[in-house]
Amino acid sequence: MLKTIVKISNINNLSDARYCAGMGVEMLGFSMDDLEFDKFKEMRGWVAGVQVVGETAANNVSTIIDLVEKYQPDFLQISHWEDIAQIQRIGKPIILKLDFATANLPALFQATRGFVEYFVLENSDEFAVVDEATLSQLDAWSFQYPILLGFGMKKTTVNSLLAQTQLKGFALKGGDEIRPGFGDSEELMNLLEILETED
Repeated sequence: MLKTIVKISNINNLSDARYCAGMGVEMLGFSMDDLEFDKFKEMRGWVAGVQVVGETAANNVSTIIDLVEKYQPDFLQISHWEDIAQIQRIGKPIILKLDFATANLPALFQATRGFVEYFVLENSDEFAVVDEATLSQLDAWSFQYPILLGFGMKKTTVNSLLAQTQLKGFALKGGDEIRPGFGDSEELMNLLEILETED
C-alpha cells in the first residue's frame, strides 16, 4: 500500500508493470502513440487492480477517439486542452498533462477544471527543483485543483511535499529494460519504497 495516489507514466515493459502493480500503484500509464498494441495487451493481461491510463500527445480529436476505441483505457491522459469539451464526450475520465515551466497554469486550471479528473504537472526544465516559491504555488493550487506532481521529487522530499501541500499524489515515470526482466528503474523503486505505508 502507498500513502498517496501514484501514477506511473510511459510503462513499456512487464517488469515495471508488475513491480508497480505489486507495490500498490493506483494508475499505470501506457503511451498509445508509441507502444505496440500487442505488447500493451500482454502487459495489461498481467496486471490486476490498477487503473490503466492511455497516454497520448495527439491533438486531433478523431485520432484520440480511434486510440481510445483500440486500447480501451480506464483513464485518458492528454497534453492538449483546446478540444477538451469534445474529448470529454468520449466518456473516459481525463488527466491533463501541463508544463509547469511554460503553461499559463492559473488560466488553464480555470478553463478546464470541470472536464479534468487530475492535472499532471511536469516540467520541461530538467533542472527544476521545488523551492520555497514553487512549494507555495503548489500549496495554493493543490488546495483548489486535483494535482499529481510530476517533477522535483526526491527520496528526501516526497513526504514533506505531501505534508506541506494538498497534492493528490505523484506522477512518476517508468524506465526502459536493460534486458528482458531487468529494468533501469532504481530511482522509481526508491521513491515507491519511501511512499510505502508502515502497515
